[in-house]
Amino acid sequence: MRVSAKADYAVRACAELASSPHGDPVAAEDLATGQGLPSSFLERILGDLRRGGLVASVRGRSGGFRLARPSGEITLAEIIRAVDGPLVTVRDERPPSLEYEGSAASLLDVWIALRASVRSVLDEVTLAALVAGELPAHVREMAAHEDAWTNP
Repeated sequence: MRVSAKADYAVRACAELASSPHGDPVAAEDLATGQGLPSSFLERILGDLRRGGLVASVRGRSGGFRLARPSGEITLAEIIRAVDGPLVTVRDERPPSLEYEGSAASLLDVWIALRASVRSVLDEVTLAALVAGELPAHVREMAAHEDAWTNP
């Protein structure tokens, strides 16, 4: 699985919004500066997040962006889907729509298992947990494996 820059930036921007005191709006420039993100790219990402119902724009002198729902109700999967679409695709198709025959017949099960694995992390981590550093136990355990940190 490849995490795009767009998805990475979207999660980081939402983390900044989640850490805003009292849910106060944050200017896009401040979000960009807070995470070292390119401003022009972030503006487009914030538009995708707004259309996805994850952030809301606030007009006015003290305006900016805020989360549209509490951070404990927004998962990383939702953020990534809002900017990149489905979490796992094969040749731009969702795994259940694929068919394989012969020696590759079991490959469909592999793609489905991959999707389930990705979901077991991204659908379970909320912005609140990310910002608080309180990831679910199974995510911490997966990240603690020595093999997780090596590149074969």
